[in-house]
Amino acid sequence: MKKINLNNFTISNSDPFCLICGPCVIENRDHTILMAESIKNICDELNINFIFKASFDKANRSNYQSVRGLGIEKSLEIFSEVKELFSCPIITDVHNENQCDLISKNNIVDIIQIPAFLSRQTDLLISAGKTNKIINIKKGQFMSVDSMKYAVNKVVESGNKKVMITERGTQFGYNDLIVDFRGISELKKIAPTILDVTHSVQKTNQTSGVTGGNPEYIESLARAGIVNGVDGIFIETHTDPSKAKSDGANMLDLNKLEDLLSNLLAIKLATSKL
Repeated sequence: MKKINLNNFTISNSDPFCLICGPCVIENRDHTILMAESIKNICDELNINFIFKASFDKANRSNYQSVRGLGIEKSLEIFSEVKELFSCPIITDVHNENQCDLISKNNIVDIIQIPAFLSRQTDLLISAGKTNKIINIKKGQFMSVDSMKYAVNKVVESGNKKVMITERGTQFGYNDLIVDFRGISELKKIAPTILDVTHSVQKTNQTSGVTGGNPEYIESLARAGIVNGVDGIFIETHTDPSKAKSDGANMLDLNKLEDLLSNLLAIKLATSKL
């Protein structure tokens, strides 16, 4: 069984599932602190290992006019404050080798995430791997399960074996994504595997230039993920998804998070006895 040690817990199916959670993008300092505190309180109450997620730059937006983020330097300051206040690990995504270099120079970010659209970019994967931080590769919507072993190997060959994979759906036609749960057990043979239940419900390539989504399916996917033995769940959430500056159409409302996690814990407990 593959596992990764992070702070005082292990990312592995033998342990309670971890939660990677937060807003899609850092909108401002106050909102980020509010989100981190709210999620941390829920996770502490339920005894779930929590990793705070937010992006400093959304470099793959459909529309030129879409919000990108606060940038890496300002965001690292906010991440540092989140980490100091709530003692939670931080995960964020990178888009080029320079960003990997900046992140490597401090202990603020614990996990570097490779966006799905960049999951085959050799130089980026190697540069991320050389930071010696944990690397989370999001499976490209265009990639098969088997092909992910080559992406992982690029990081491993850089000298870093701390790699995990996040399933976030496979492109189905021009405007839809599906999750093939047959792939979870195969991905777990390669590396610890997380299921992203919010990006998996996206409706891509909309004529409006803004990605749509079906958030009503988030819980169904999350339940299926736990039954199929994922090592963690990835959820983007917001106090008001309708006002989110990125990916609001596929986010989970923060008010629904505690009930969802409680249900997942009950399923985890039941399936662990099988």
